Amino acid sequence: MKTRAVILVIVTLIIGFFLGMLTSAQIRNHKLKPVRVFFSEEKFREGMYQAIQPDEGQKVKIDEILDKYSMMNSEATADFRNEFETRMEKFRNELDSNLTPEQIIRLKALDEQRAKMVKSHRNDRERSYHNHPSPALHRSDSAVLPDTK
Repeated sequence: MKTRAVILVIVTLIIGFFLGMLTSAQIRNHKLKPVRVFFSEEKFREGMYQAIQPDEGQKVKIDEILDKYSMMNSEATADFRNEFETRMEKFRNELDSNLTPEQIIRLKALDEQRAKMVKSHRNDRERSYHNHPSPALHRSDSAVLPDTK
């Protein structure tokens, strides 16, 4: 009888743990979604069109502005990534000179794991984008944007 109660409590705790992890991930994803709008030209354009919902008279001028700033945001993101990678290489060179061979091996394994995560994230993003293209990404279709009110 006691073993059933213990098993039931353990199973309940495990289920609660997994539900908490899923809930936490959903909350983080929801909070970061508005920030992600600015990371790619397509998402930037899509997010702005959905927020602004311009009329036909505004579209030409807004397209010019979006072209200008979406390119600037894309370049800034690329510059940041390149600068970050350069800085991390310098960091590793300086750090590696003070580590044992075993520590360097562990750090290389960490680097490989990070590279896999980045690649996986990019693949997931591309797959999601290609499976669900937005009508706002094509200017000729921009008049067909869904009403988000």
